[in-house]
Amino acid sequence: MNATFRRVFAASLGLCTAVLAASAPHAGYRVLHRYAPGGDEGWDYLAVDAAARRVYVSHGDEVVVLDADSGTTVGRIGHLDGVHGIALAPALHRGWISNGRSGKVTAFDTRTLKATATLEASGGNPDAILYDPASRRVFTFNGRSANATAFDAASGKPLATIALPGKPEFAVTDGAGRVWVNIEDKSELAELDPKTAKLLATWSLAPCESPTGLALDATHRRLFSVCQNRTMTVLDADDGHRVASVAIGNGPDGAAFDPRRGIVYSANGQDGTLTVVHEDDPDHYRVLATVPTQASARTLALDPRTGHLFLSAAQFAVHTEQGGPHHHPSVLPGSFTVLEVGREP
Repeated sequence: MNATFRRVFAASLGLCTAVLAASAPHAGYRVLHRYAPGGDEGWDYLAVDAAARRVYVSHGDEVVVLDADSGTTVGRIGHLDGVHGIALAPALHRGWISNGRSGKVTAFDTRTLKATATLEASGGNPDAILYDPASRRVFTFNGRSANATAFDAASGKPLATIALPGKPEFAVTDGAGRVWVNIEDKSELAELDPKTAKLLATWSLAPCESPTGLALDATHRRLFSVCQNRTMTVLDADDGHRVASVAIGNGPDGAAFDPRRGIVYSANGQDGTLTVVHEDDPDHYRVLATVPTQASARTLALDPRTGHLFLSAAQFAVHTEQGGPHHHPSVLPGSFTVLEVGREP
């Protein structure tokens, strides 16, 4: 997600100190709460354990754990190295964190939030990470080396390296024998067999450009890729044919699908909005609302119990020419925030 993070940094200049009016209702959706867990570093993915009522938030070199109902900080997993993603296996009481800078994966106990092992990815910059219950394997998607590493969830032993057709981004599993991952630099989506650790197919996402966030409707077999040309592309998960394209906001990164409510979400960090898309049926979609959030709120996680979403955001220091064209503005002290978005009661 580094490329997307840089895009959001640049896009936030001039916007970073302004928070859009989040209190105005948009089809009943609004920012319900803002939580300030502290710290001034960057961030990437979030993950929700709905049963345990915990929200895992990547933040610099730690993962902050919030209570999903109150937003209070209940723990921190520290001593990490450039956190990207968090994968959870609640039934096993295990979780895994991808460390992009070190190329390692930190395994931890979800009950104690204590690290239990350090695993070595077989590629550079492990980014997206997921647990696949069908194979009982953990997969990291390694952005710098265009491959994926499969680990045994119980032992942590690396089992296989899967070559991918380009730079992987978000990934999803149906829990029944298939995994999919967006290929950002090729505007493609790759299908994997997690049990055999094989690449099965590669499908075009055109007219999508630079796909990042990915979500899945496992029941209706639909995949939702959000793209940098303000498009959500919907593919059939069985044969890869394009079903629909939906207009979304600018600078999308994270996506989520709520099967209980039939809603697809896109977090758009550049314009600070959340696009809410209703699945009328598996082949037809309509935008219900464009909800103001906050500039830079680009990643999200869904709490399936409440239907609420959690998004990370911050404000940034004003850019100056002295920093040069590749200068990344720093997060303003104390401005890192986790937003909770949902429908008003």
